[in-house]
Amino acid sequence: MDSVVIATESIPTPTEQLPRQRDNPLRRPDIDRVVSEAVQGDSAAVRQLIALITPIITRYCRARLGLRDLAYVSADDVAQEICFAVLRALPNYQDRGGSFLFLVHAIASNKVSDAYRLLSRDHSEPTPEVPEPIVRDNEPERHALNTDLGHRLNQLLARLPSTQREILILRVVVGLSAAETAQALGLSPANVRTSQHRALTRLRALISLEGEF
Repeated sequence: MDSVVIATESIPTPTEQLPRQRDNPLRRPDIDRVVSEAVQGDSAAVRQLIALITPIITRYCRARLGLRDLAYVSADDVAQEICFAVLRALPNYQDRGGSFLFLVHAIASNKVSDAYRLLSRDHSEPTPEVPEPIVRDNEPERHALNTDLGHRLNQLLARLPSTQREILILRVVVGLSAAETAQALGLSPANVRTSQHRALTRLRALISLEGEF
């Protein structure tokens, strides 16, 4: 599909500040329409699809990898690689009643795992990381505190079951709704809400055991 090949050259570079996903909800009928047209080779639909998924992919990668460069890997580089992989998968995509977000999440999760394997052969289970904030010139102490809190929160998240961890990342960090998260993970919205509640309850219990957080 030539139009897809051309479109890959114009994948936007992720910016530092991204709009909250709740401000631009992904409605399944809209996604299905755009995906259907993109699969048929509509270059405008391909560009629209990339515009829709790039912010959520970038937020997901930053949540899993952090904003900082990790050796030869950065979250934003991985995000762009995921966008390319999604476009490469388009020609063979068939709508069997599921959600396109499920495919996007599967590709993103695999690419993040690949990035961690490049960094260390010992990381068979990647540890999610909270994106680091931008440092102001007059805030070194606050940055140090935030970094320490981020590392401690990452350690707590790593102790959650993988599904609960993914739900928290998609709901809290990426900003997807319960319905969007359900589509991405192949679950029901009710299951997502229940798992999110259990994950937050588990986090509170872990924080209590750790003492002052």
